[in-house]
Amino acid sequence: MAERSMWDRMRGAAMLDIATYEEVEHNDNLTTQAAIVVLIAALARGVGGFNNGENGIIVGVVAALFSWLVWAGITYLIGDKLLKGTATWGELLRTLGYAQAPAVLLIFGFVPVLGNILGAVVGIWLLVTGIVAIRQALDFDTGKAVLTAFLGWLVAVAIPALVIGAALIEW
Repeated sequence: MAERSMWDRMRGAAMLDIATYEEVEHNDNLTTQAAIVVLIAALARGVGGFNNGENGIIVGVVAALFSWLVWAGITYLIGDKLLKGTATWGELLRTLGYAQAPAVLLIFGFVPVLGNILGAVVGIWLLVTGIVAIRQALDFDTGKAVLTAFLGWLVAVAIPALVIGAALIEW
């Protein structure tokens, strides 16, 4: 059987194909490709207008790569150490990287009306692919994957936002 291309894996990840997530999880050689998927998704966001402002695309790409690394780390700590899943940080990097595949569609975000609808649909799609990625990498049931994603979101988004908000109030 011929090896599948990165594009085939991206399609499989976007279509929630469990075999694709298992392949990505277990193949250490796909970490660079997972980073490329994150990069492509970030570029699509930028071109589609989802990273606005001065230097939006450059900042968006750097932020996407950094967020991917942090998200995989937080997910690893919560899922593996706290909730007793079985994964390495690398496995989560690869599966969560490929889970960004649907974001490629955000390149069409500049289209009037369609862009807003597409942004909402892709946002939900990314949540689902992220949960599938977590579930497959950590060998969890879906409930634990949702809990891991939610707890990771709290750590990654809500807590820093509260700290920044409190700092601004004090200032």
